[in-house]
Amino acid sequence: MPSALVCPDCGTTYPDRWRCECGHPLEFAETPLPGGPAPDPAAFDGRRGLWSFEEFLPVDREVTLGEGATPLVDAPEWDAQFKLEYVFPTGSFKDRGATTTLSRAAELGVEKVVEDSSGNAGAAIATYAARAGIDADIYVPASVKASKLRAIERAGATPVRVEGSREDVTDACLDAVASGDGWYASHAWNPAFFAGTATVAYEIARQRDWQVPDAVVTPLGHGTLFLGAYRGFRALLEAGWTDRMPRLLGAQASGYAPIAEELHGASEGTNDVADGIQIRDPVRREEILEAVVETDGDAIALDADAVGRELERLHERGFYTEPTCAVAPAALQAYRERGVLDTDSDVVVPLTGSGLKG
Repeated sequence: MPSALVCPDCGTTYPDRWRCECGHPLEFAETPLPGGPAPDPAAFDGRRGLWSFEEFLPVDREVTLGEGATPLVDAPEWDAQFKLEYVFPTGSFKDRGATTTLSRAAELGVEKVVEDSSGNAGAAIATYAARAGIDADIYVPASVKASKLRAIERAGATPVRVEGSREDVTDACLDAVASGDGWYASHAWNPAFFAGTATVAYEIARQRDWQVPDAVVTPLGHGTLFLGAYRGFRALLEAGWTDRMPRLLGAQASGYAPIAEELHGASEGTNDVADGIQIRDPVRREEILEAVVETDGDAIALDADAVGRELERLHERGFYTEPTCAVAPAALQAYRERGVLDTDSDVVVPLTGSGLKG
C-alpha cells in the first residue's frame, strides 16, 4: 500500500495528490527511520546504490538503474571534497529523485507522467519512465539545450517545447495536469523526489565514516538538492547515526536569486550560464529559508563570469561538468573570501551535472 500524503500546513491527508487544496506542498504522512545504532561503515553493503538506505525511504524500490554510490573524492585545489553526482545514469543528480518518484508512480499504477524541467530533471524522469514502461510528456523551455532534448526524445518521452520564461513552462505543464493529461512527476512539488535527493546526505555520511562535514555547498534553484541534503542530514541526526548538522550553503545565479536576495538584498546583473537554476519563485521557498536559518547556512548569487572561470578550472583539473555545476565551487571560493567559511573548514561540494550535457 503506497504511503499517504499530508499537508504540513493545514493537516489534510490524501491517498495521492500533487498539491494540497490550500496550495501547500505535501509530504509523506510517515517518514521512516531505522532503529538501532549506525552500522559499521566498513561492513555496510552499498551494492544496491542509494537503495541501500531503504530504511530511510518511504517508497519501495520499483524502478531502478543501479543509481547512487557516487564517488566522494578529494579536491585539494579547492581544499574540499567533491561528490561526483555527474556519473549517474543520465548524467545528473536528478536521478536520485527520478528513481524514487517513478517508483512511487509504479506503486500507484500510473500510466503516464508529466513533468516541467529546464533539462536534467526532464531527462531523468523520461529515462526512468522508460525503465518503468510508463509514458511521459516533458514540458521544456523552447531554448532547451539540444543534448538534454535528445536525452528526453531517445527515452521515448514526448518533449513539449514552450515559448517564454521558465515560469511559462510550469504553467503549461500545470494546465496539462489540470486537464488530466498525466500524473505530475514534479521535481519541485513531489515529496518522493525529495526522498530520493535526501540520499546524497546518507552517502556522504557513510563515505566519511558517519562524520558530517562542516559545510555542504550546493547549487540552489528549486532546492531539490539543497533541501534533499537538509532532510537527509536531519534524518541521520534523528536516527542517532550522526551527531550534528552541517551548514548548508546555497549558490544561486545572479538575476535568479530569490533566496540570496531575501538574505542580502538585490544582486546585480544576470547569469545565463547557470541555466539549470534559473528559478525566480521556488515552490519551497519558506522551507529553504528555514533550512538556512536552522543550519547557520547562507545563500549567495554568482555572476556569469565567476561561473565561467570556475567551469574552466574544473575542466582543467579533470572534472568534466556542465556550466550550472560550476556555481557551487565558485560559491565556495566566494564564501571563503567573505569570511563565511574559514579556510580550514571541512567542506563537501556536489558536482551535479555532466559536461556532456553542457
